[in-house]
Amino acid sequence: MTAADAPPVPLLEVRDVVVRFGGIVALDGVSFDIPRGAIVGLIGPNGAGKTTLFNCLSRLYTPSSGGIRFLGRSLLDDPAHRIAEQGVGRTFQNLALFPNLTVIDNVCIGGHTQSGGNFWADALGLPSSRSKNASSRYAAQRFIDDLGLAEVSHQRVADLPFGTQKRVELARALATRPKLLLLDEPACGLNHEEVEELGTTIRRVRQTYELSVLLVEHHMGLVMSVSDKVVALNFGRKIAEGTPQQVQAHPDVIAAYLGAEA
Repeated sequence: MTAADAPPVPLLEVRDVVVRFGGIVALDGVSFDIPRGAIVGLIGPNGAGKTTLFNCLSRLYTPSSGGIRFLGRSLLDDPAHRIAEQGVGRTFQNLALFPNLTVIDNVCIGGHTQSGGNFWADALGLPSSRSKNASSRYAAQRFIDDLGLAEVSHQRVADLPFGTQKRVELARALATRPKLLLLDEPACGLNHEEVEELGTTIRRVRQTYELSVLLVEHHMGLVMSVSDKVVALNFGRKIAEGTPQQVQAHPDVIAAYLGAEA
């Protein structure tokens, strides 16, 4: 096989990841890939290990063993505060916004991970800092416009409905210019109409910004409608991987959600 014939290297490679908390095994040898440009759904009952895996990818946790490679290099070599610089952005199940700041200020904070700001230049208001801040706000406005937030861009986040706050957090994650976007329960707290809109937004964001998405979500309708591939966990182990149709029909997935007798 020549180099030209070799399969493309996945954007993210998770290999035999184990996470232990004392005597509890939260992840037990989990492996899967995320292809470039793919939307991958990560599902499983409560306690399956989904959030633990997410926290390994964003470097909030360090695996007990196993490897995680991003763009061909180990992600485990980087501390948590460097992950956004490497091209991994994320949202949180519990919103991690600054409620007393405006929408545009929150989105600009995401952009600062790529702008290389200098503390003293920012504190003293030097011309170089003012120029970077102006550029950051200009870039932030694009994400705000794309997510339909222009009318509220100068409002405090705390004054906005929950569904709108979710879009603000997505805009901030996009402002980090990610190659991989981690979405942690983005449908949580949304009504039916907002969930449908979210599905459309996820597909559009993937195409517009040419990124890959890992989606952790309990809303099965959303996961199955937007994902190219689904990975199912239960009790820290991978029990199925494949297309949405394959995973939905997998007997171990049915048993995990409906009980062994089903």
